Amino acid sequence: MQINYQNLKTEEAIMNIFKLLKNYDVKPEGIENFISRRDAFEKLLGLGKKAAFAAIPLSLAGVATNNKASAQSATSEDLADVLNFALTLEYLEAEFYTMGLDTNGLIPAGKDHSIIELIKFHEVHHVDLLKTVIDSLGATPVSKPDFDFTAGGAFNPYGDYQQFLALAQAFEDTGVRAYKGQAGNLFSNGDLLTAALQIHSVEARHASEVRRLRGLKGWILQDQRGEAMPAQTQAVYNGEDNLVQGGVDVTTVSLVGADGVTESFDEPLNKNEVLIIAGLFIV
Repeated sequence: MQINYQNLKTEEAIMNIFKLLKNYDVKPEGIENFISRRDAFEKLLGLGKKAAFAAIPLSLAGVATNNKASAQSATSEDLADVLNFALTLEYLEAEFYTMGLDTNGLIPAGKDHSIIELIKFHEVHHVDLLKTVIDSLGATPVSKPDFDFTAGGAFNPYGDYQQFLALAQAFEDTGVRAYKGQAGNLFSNGDLLTAALQIHSVEARHASEVRRLRGLKGWILQDQRGEAMPAQTQAVYNGEDNLVQGGVDVTTVSLVGADGVTESFDEPLNKNEVLIIAGLFIV
């Protein structure tokens, strides 16, 4: 059925959504601050700052063109499809952490347990928020799939905490790239885009903090999945070695080398790429 978004009475629903969002802000009381990529970005500013600023108009032109096309073509069904895609990922993450916290003795008490509990709290509320938004569009939220986090016996996340953290890293890194990949498809609706970007930023904090729990830096280097990450997770990191942003090879407008550039930008994943990754764990 064709839904005319302009005729939907969504104003009240959207206001309720943003009231909910206020309650979903990151509140890491008693937990070490989530780590940003500030130091990586600071490297990029260096002596190449003037050249980088000179490249901004080209970058913005590309963004404006892509966003204009999205705004003209997106329908309410398109928006709901994007949000249901995001909802499937949030179901996966919420279920993964819930099962981990329900497994006696898996997650060490103290700092680790508090962090995982907070991340699970966020993921559950992301699920609730997305379902509310999809309902407000007059669409039906997808049902939660059945998950097998062993991927058919390849992993043992609930018997080995390090494997649990490795999969948590893969899921969070996937989430960051997936939201970035879909942001342009929400450009026609500023409220939905804002909500999606708020979730995206929290997912990025999760990804960084899980990496810290594993003793790694909080960002991705080149297309490397990182120490002790299963080979099956490489699809999460393919393409992260990209050096071109907004049509500009960043290494040509900065004294920073390729490693520093790749650390400073997350790359998008398209829907099919994400579904292949998530499909390993969906029954």
